[in-house]
Amino acid sequence: MKDLAIGLCMGLGAIGPALGIGILVSKGLEAIGRNPEASGKIQTNMILGMAFAEAVAIYALVVALIIKFV
Repeated sequence: MKDLAIGLCMGLGAIGPALGIGILVSKGLEAIGRNPEASGKIQTNMILGMAFAEAVAIYALVVALIIKFV
């Protein structure tokens, strides 16, 4: 049962950030294509958003490890 909980935690915890990062990069590249002069500002915000989305996946990993070892 623990292994199933770990798998669900990581599986569901990774889907959200993966979709979020994909949409974020897609829209960022679209914005850079429309306004190349603002690429530096857009890229900075895009990377910051990716870091926040990745943090959610890391939290899911931490929860999965807690489930495994407790």
